[in-house]
Amino acid sequence: MTTFLSSKIRPPLIFNSITPEKENKHKPLSTCHIVCKDTWSNRRHVLASGGVSILAFNYGLPLAWAENEQEEKDESLVGAFKSLFDPNEKTKSGKVLPKAYLNSAREVVKTLRESLNEDPNDMAKFRRTADAAKESIREYLGSWRGEKTVINEESYVVIVKAIRALASFYSKAGPSAPLPEAVKSEIMSNLDTADKFL
Repeated sequence: MTTFLSSKIRPPLIFNSITPEKENKHKPLSTCHIVCKDTWSNRRHVLASGGVSILAFNYGLPLAWAENEQEEKDESLVGAFKSLFDPNEKTKSGKVLPKAYLNSAREVVKTLRESLNEDPNDMAKFRRTADAAKESIREYLGSWRGEKTVINEESYVVIVKAIRALASFYSKAGPSAPLPEAVKSEIMSNLDTADKFL
């Protein structure tokens, strides 16, 4: 392939015009000392593009497939860009809810679940996960308590129910009381239900 192309595209012959009078004035130089850069870059371009064309022709490279793939990438980029600025998101159950609400609710479910699964004997780790859960609950309630757009959503109802069960237990038993298994399983059940709607 390269031989075929290079036989058609050769650098121009350069004649030795600075040779003494004794030698033939029109004798071509055996090596090319002065070659225009444009000639070489054009040659490379022709070789590269010609090579791709010959490969595509001989080996049937799916050029249409490559173009379709590029279009799909473009469409996915447009979709990602739109979703970045779209304030809403579709849930697992198919409802469209505010993205900020879903992020906040998912964070509460995640941190509260981690806190409940933590070993209470490892006080440092338990305190760390409990503080993270407390912070996410505070943010969730501060932003979404009584909000009309989500107040009737299943996820909102069961998350608030789980938070109330936790708050009710600690208000009666004290902040350092160990959580009974019955209360823990009730809260975990509410969190699992909420997760299905997020």
